[in-house]
Amino acid sequence: EVQLQASGGGLVQAGGSLRLSCAASGFTLDDYAIAWFRQAPGKEREAVAIISNYEGSPYYADSAKGRFTISSDNAENTVYLQMNNLAPEDTAAYYCAATPNLKALGSLGIGLGISEYTYWGQGTLVTVSS
Repeated sequence: EVQLQASGGGLVQAGGSLRLSCAASGFTLDDYAIAWFRQAPGKEREAVAIISNYEGSPYYADSAKGRFTISSDNAENTVYLQMNNLAPEDTAAYYCAATPNLKALGSLGIGLGISEYTYWGQGTLVTVSS
């Protein structure tokens, strides 16, 4: 059974850090691009970061650049999102998702749409207090 298990959310003060984990089972990370999306109340779900084994750098949304780092541990079959210098506007439910399109690294918008992803984890809530 294919599953993505997201964890690591919590309550943190502005300026603090959190590391989210997305543990994959039933498939190997080598064959999929993995994205972190987030959805704040009343807003659309947006891609924050994407990683794949395809040649090229990970994708980061402008809001994440310089503060968030996406990485993968293939031995653990887990993708991480290290979030530093968090701000109240980062408050959202964070979801990890997988697509078999290894080229989904944000170029020309590929990989930014929720319909492109086959598997989704449950959300993990991040709350940043001011």
